[in-house]
Amino acid sequence: MGNLRGLSVFIVLTLAVFTSARPKSGPNQKCKSGPVDLVFLIDSSRSVRPHEFETMRKFLIDILNTLDIGLDTTRVGVVQYSSQVRSEFSLKTHSKLENMVKAINEIVPLAQGTMTGLAIRYLMNEAFSPGQGDRPKVPNVAVIVTDGRPQDRVAEVAAEARERGIEIYAVGVARADMTSLRAMASPPFEDHVFLVERFDLIYQFGLQFQDKLCGIDLCLESDHGCEHLCESSPGSFTCQCLPGYRLNADGKTCSAIDLCAERKHDCQQICISSPGSFTCDCNQGYHLNDDKKTCSPIDLCAEGKHDCQQVCVYMGPGVFTCDCNEGYRLNVDEKTCAPIDLCAEGKHDCEQVCVYSGPGIFTCDCNEGYRLNVDEKACSPIDLCAEEKHDCQQVCVYSGPGVFTCDCNKGYRLNGDKKTCTPIDLCAEGKHDCDHVCVNMGPGIFTCDCKKGYRLNEDEKSCSAIDLCAEGKHDCEQICISTPGVFTCDCNKGFKLNRDKRTCTNMDMCNTVKHGCDYQCVNTPGSYHCICPEGQLLQDDGKTCGTCKSANIDLVLLIDGSKSVRPQNFELVKKFVNQVVDSLDVSAHGTRVGLVQYSSRVRTEFPLNMYHTAEDIKAAVMKVDYMEKGTMTGLALKHMLEYSFSEAEGARPASRNIPRIGLVFTDGRSQDDISEYAKKAKEAGITMYAVGVGKAVEDELREIASDPVEKHFYYTTDFSAINTIADNLKLNVCPAESQGEVEVKDPCACENLVEFQQATMNSLDQFTQKLASMAARLEQLENQLLSRK
Repeated sequence: MGNLRGLSVFIVLTLAVFTSARPKSGPNQKCKSGPVDLVFLIDSSRSVRPHEFETMRKFLIDILNTLDIGLDTTRVGVVQYSSQVRSEFSLKTHSKLENMVKAINEIVPLAQGTMTGLAIRYLMNEAFSPGQGDRPKVPNVAVIVTDGRPQDRVAEVAAEARERGIEIYAVGVARADMTSLRAMASPPFEDHVFLVERFDLIYQFGLQFQDKLCGIDLCLESDHGCEHLCESSPGSFTCQCLPGYRLNADGKTCSAIDLCAERKHDCQQICISSPGSFTCDCNQGYHLNDDKKTCSPIDLCAEGKHDCQQVCVYMGPGVFTCDCNEGYRLNVDEKTCAPIDLCAEGKHDCEQVCVYSGPGIFTCDCNEGYRLNVDEKACSPIDLCAEEKHDCQQVCVYSGPGVFTCDCNKGYRLNGDKKTCTPIDLCAEGKHDCDHVCVNMGPGIFTCDCKKGYRLNEDEKSCSAIDLCAEGKHDCEQICISTPGVFTCDCNKGFKLNRDKRTCTNMDMCNTVKHGCDYQCVNTPGSYHCICPEGQLLQDDGKTCGTCKSANIDLVLLIDGSKSVRPQNFELVKKFVNQVVDSLDVSAHGTRVGLVQYSSRVRTEFPLNMYHTAEDIKAAVMKVDYMEKGTMTGLALKHMLEYSFSEAEGARPASRNIPRIGLVFTDGRSQDDISEYAKKAKEAGITMYAVGVGKAVEDELREIASDPVEKHFYYTTDFSAINTIADNLKLNVCPAESQGEVEVKDPCACENLVEFQQATMNSLDQFTQKLASMAARLEQLENQLLSRK
């Protein structure tokens, strides 16, 4: 009971230190707690901000300043954890306060997840182990400080730690979960569980213990000299001993009660003493009976407690030797047995082969091709061909004693059965050098021929195609297309083949094909082209007309590749990017797309000038590897501004008024500042879109997005819903429209005069094309009228 009372007072002391209280006995006196092994388990997950970790660092140092530190008094260890566990120093590392303070000031936070269960298991198996400085019969106390919900199971491992005698205090800050704190802490919870709102309020939780901290307790506040236990009483104390010990005459030290030495036992052979108790044992070769007092001799052979492979021989109490069955001999280990192999030992009289038939037994045999003589020892060779003991279809070859092989006559080949023969068809086996056709003429003989439309050359092997077009043996009006021995006729571009399959007629392409021209189709010899009305431009598809190229933008996408995104969600992000690409008019002169991935660093996956088709971009997106690190959104914005929209990486000059658009995709809070480069990007004329998923911070997204924010900011709680965001994004804007209004130009300015002149020339060219089209149409109508006559 004295140990438990001392431990309780120590815990009250430790927790109350957090309020910066001092002992009542003097301002510089440290509170005496007695020998205690104390380990602090501190949460250094990424949710703990740097300034919060500094508060926790000061919190630890303040506690140490109030403890009686020493290898014989209070030992302290510090362990930090996140997704992994790291011991900063163990119970045996430091014996001086200044060394502990220095080590705490050098702690570097891990800044990862919150694996509290893993940390408690380390505490139980490693931190409180003799190798790390844990002392026997000294209380084990753990103080866990955390700011979040554990990402693994803690209830079972915490219960196991408490069963091993570790008293656990759980201190939660800010986002900590009370249920998890209660699952970790020792009962009663009102004494072991504490929750404060902020790290800077961490000291408040000890106020309730302030009156109990350093009250005058002679067992705690004086050098009482008790060897085992000190029992306090008002103004005094008495010493007591642990069970199995008795208090000596000096009233302080204790002596173990040795019942064996005092002969207060009933063991038949050996008495083993422990303080206040004893157990019986037996001499070697005997075992203790069920009465735990008397002994009986051990017959290891009868009990099967031996390691002999075959025969165990009883030699006395607890002693045996090994032996072997007939035909076996004992090995050098004097335990296992090996069969006696007379063949291997050469102890036989066989001429050729000795066959092992069992331990100490053998018979004779002969090598293949020989047979055993009647004396069952000597051997004679066998000639199977001479004895006609073979099954060859054509030829038997004698190749040694008892061995033969089969062969075939010329023009035949031995079959897979190695006995029968088949005539050789060189044509069927492809073992010929004919260019086209091989003709079998008998076993092993062939001649060559050619396919229809070819003739055999003088080498009587190769063939040449008969080209009727080249030989002028055709009647085509325009184009002769040759195939071996045959030809077909065709026409030049813009003409069609007549029914006679020989002559050609000019085509009216605009009237005979689905040209798809938005405004007007103009025939050209054998082809056509589209034109637009005055004031409109022909689009990149060569068919439609419009006032501008609606997809001419430079677009850079910044996608979050942090660890929290997870691999399966990163695949959805890539599909989101490709869905955006599908809505764009991608080409070298239309929209250009660049892709940047960021986590703890930034990587350009491909710049604006690398790919010029949507298919190439989408294929490159699907090959992007997931980075899986932190979330440095500010660093990514800086990279986009300084590199991605540079002309070196494919951005077109600002003088061309082509809109520059940046789209940032993220799933969480940035680990660095975004304000500076979010502002600079918009000041540089870049239209910024912000897309957030899951734990993305709305304030950060709004700070990134351009005005009006509601048209440039998108958010969804689930990755599976980001396809709807891609559908709602409208990135295709005309250069003039992107400015919000059309610039009114001075018609007298020099550059505007040049533009006016160019526009006039374009109008004249269009008018000339219209006249040419009308003339061609009139000529076509005239030809049709003449053909009808």
